[in-house]
Amino acid sequence: MSFAHLFSDAEAFLSVHGPVAVGVIVFLESFGLPLPGETILILSGAMAGRGEMHLVPLIAFAWSAAVAGDCVGYLIGMRLGRSLLIHHGARIGLTEARYARVERAFNRYGAIAVAFARFFDILRQLNGIVAGTAGMPFLRFLGFNMIGATLWVGVWSIGSYVFAGEAGSIADLLKHLGPLGITAVAGGLFIVVIAVGWFALRTAPDDSGGGRSGTGPAETR
Repeated sequence: MSFAHLFSDAEAFLSVHGPVAVGVIVFLESFGLPLPGETILILSGAMAGRGEMHLVPLIAFAWSAAVAGDCVGYLIGMRLGRSLLIHHGARIGLTEARYARVERAFNRYGAIAVAFARFFDILRQLNGIVAGTAGMPFLRFLGFNMIGATLWVGVWSIGSYVFAGEAGSIADLLKHLGPLGITAVAGGLFIVVIAVGWFALRTAPDDSGGGRSGTGPAETR
């Protein structure tokens, strides 16, 4: 089956079930199931740009599902632990190699990894689970989880909405924005990155008092 047929079938499915279907797929993908949540979100945004789906419900369902799904992943990781997850996770593609990849990202970037994990395959599916096994404080995880969901849903749903509805190409979009619009967008993205980094430093736990013991990665930021 060609990619054209796959996208046609996906569009037909989304036309019938709408933003609720997007939310269900994003929710399930967010705690480890191998589903095309990002692809569905982009496709749905494009459909909204063509007037085939309402944008606001799409964003609401996708954002809520992303946050809730990651929280479920966090609880799974906290309750089951690393060894049990790896032992049974191969049935859904959760191999030790994939798990270790996400752990390395957490060890290096700490909570910032939660905010940007959704933009990377494997990290998107497992970041909540790894945060739970690592013992990251839940409120800290929730804050960065919500930031990450806002960035991810905003970029892909609104971005594809704009391209499908108002701009036929990147050149058209840049021409539409103009120099001031491009500067404003770039400045906004820069402020978001700085704000996330500042929030990570401000909410970083104090390591002087010790940390949670265990086999998972330590929360370092």
